[in-house]
Amino acid sequence: MDFLLLLVGLLFGTVLVVGLGERIRLPYPILMLVFSAAAAFLPFIPEIHINPELILPLFLPPLLFAAAQRSSWSIFRLRWRSLVLLAVLLVAATAAVVAGISWALIPALGLPAAIALGAIVAPPDPVAVEAVASKVKMRRKLINVLQTEGLFNDAMAIVIFQAAVAAAVSGGEVGFEVVPRFLIGAAGAIVLGLAMAWLVGALNRFVPNLVARSATTLVAPYAVYLLAEELHFSGVIAVVVTALELGRRARPQDSEERLTRTAFWDVVELLTTGVAFGLVGIEMRYVIQDEGANLFTFIPGIVAICVAVVLVRFFWMMAMYKIGGTERKNKTPGSLKEVLVLTWCGMRGLATLALALALPTTMTNGQPLEGRNFVVACACAVLVTTLVVPGLTLPALMRALKLPNDHAAEEKAERKLAIRAEKVALEAMKRSKSASALPQKRREALARRMSSLHTILATDLENDPEKMLRIKQILTTMDDVQREALNAARGDMLKARNEPGNDPELVDRVLRRLDLRTVTLDR
Repeated sequence: MDFLLLLVGLLFGTVLVVGLGERIRLPYPILMLVFSAAAAFLPFIPEIHINPELILPLFLPPLLFAAAQRSSWSIFRLRWRSLVLLAVLLVAATAAVVAGISWALIPALGLPAAIALGAIVAPPDPVAVEAVASKVKMRRKLINVLQTEGLFNDAMAIVIFQAAVAAAVSGGEVGFEVVPRFLIGAAGAIVLGLAMAWLVGALNRFVPNLVARSATTLVAPYAVYLLAEELHFSGVIAVVVTALELGRRARPQDSEERLTRTAFWDVVELLTTGVAFGLVGIEMRYVIQDEGANLFTFIPGIVAICVAVVLVRFFWMMAMYKIGGTERKNKTPGSLKEVLVLTWCGMRGLATLALALALPTTMTNGQPLEGRNFVVACACAVLVTTLVVPGLTLPALMRALKLPNDHAAEEKAERKLAIRAEKVALEAMKRSKSASALPQKRREALARRMSSLHTILATDLENDPEKMLRIKQILTTMDDVQREALNAARGDMLKARNEPGNDPELVDRVLRRLDLRTVTLDR
C-alpha cells in the first residue's frame, strides 16, 4: 500500500511540476528530480525499495516506444553516419574513459563496476533533449541528430552495462565478448521487432475497436522487450524497431487511430518520465543515509567523471567536424558553434537513471556490491551536470552564439508538401465516381472545402423529413468523397517520405495535419 500511495503521489506531482515548468520555462524532469529528492526527507514519506531487476522492464519500453514513434526508417537512412558515430562509437568511448578514471581514482570499486558506471553515464536521452531543446529556437537538423543518437545509444549502453554487472556480481571480468554479443543481440532484436510489428498489424485488422487498437501499442513494447531479453537479444532495439515498423505500415485511412495513439502516448511518456525521475530523487535519500559524511570522499571522483563526460563529447564532436571536411554542405556539426551546441546538449536522462537504479545491491554470494552508492551518486551528479546546467543555460548560449536558423526554408518546404497533398486530394475528388452523383452546387462546395482543408460545410436542415433525408444522403456522399480524397493525399505523403530530396520529418508533419483535418471534418 505504501508503494501505491507513493506512486499516486509521484503521478500527481508530475502533473503539478509540468505546469510549474511551463510557467518558469524549465524542463519538468529537472524539477521532478529536485523536488522528489527534497520531499524524500520529509518524515511522512515511507521508505520504499524497488527491486532493481524491475526498473529497466518497467520504464524503458514505453519511453523508447514513444520516442521512436516520432521517427521513421527514412530518417535513419538519412542519418546513418550520425547513428554509428554517436549511438555506438561515442557511447563505447565515453564508457571506456569513465571506467578508466573511476577505476584509477577508486580502486576498491573494481573494474567491472567501473565499466558499469561508464555505461550508465554514457548515453544521452532523447526525451531529455526534447524537453530542453524545445524551449529554444535550435536548428532542426541539430535536434534531429540528437534525437537519432538517443534512440539507439541505449542499446549499446545496456549491453555494456549487463556484461559489466554480470561480472561484478559473480566476481568475473569483462572481455571483448561484448562486441559479438551486441551484434548478435541487435540482429535478433531486429527480427523480433519486425515480427511484433506484423503481429500488431494483424491484431489491429482483426480488432475493430479504436481504443483496443491503441491499447495494443502499450502491450507490444513490453512484450517484445521481455521476449528479447529472455532470448538474450537487445530489448531496446526490439522496441525501437517495432515502433519504426508500425509507422512504416501506416495506412492512409488510419488517421483517427494515429491521432488517438499519439495523444495516448504523450500521456504515457509524460507520466512515466515523471515517476522515473521522482524515484531517482527518492533513491538519493538512501545514498545519503547510508554514506553520511563519506559522501565528501566521493567529490573528487564525481567531479573528474562529470568533466570527463563533457570533454569526451566535445572532442568527439570536434573530430566529427574536422573529419567531415568542407565539401559536405549538410554535415553535422558544420561549424564550431554547432560543436558547442551539440556538446552542451549531451543530456543524460531516463536511461542513466534507470541503469543506476537497476544496479544490484548484492553479489551472488550475498555480500554487498562494493561502490554501488558511489555509482548512484555519480549518476545523479552527471545528470545534474548534463541536464540541469544545460537546461538553465542553453537559452543564453543560443542567444550568444546567434546560430542561423532554417525556419524560412523549412516553412517553404512544408508549404510545398502541403500544396502537393492538397493537389492530390483535389485530383482524387475529381476522379471519384461518388462525386459525379452530387448536385453541381454540392460539388462546388466540396471543391472549396478540399481547396482549403479547413472549411466545414454547414447546412440548415428544414423541417421537411424527405428533404432532410436527401440532404443527409448528400452530406454522407460528400463525406465519402472527402475521405477518399484525403486518403489519396495521405497515401501520396507516405510515398513522399521515401523519395530522395524530401525531408521525412516535414512529410510526417504534413501527414499529421492531414490526419487532424480529416478527424475534425468528419466530426
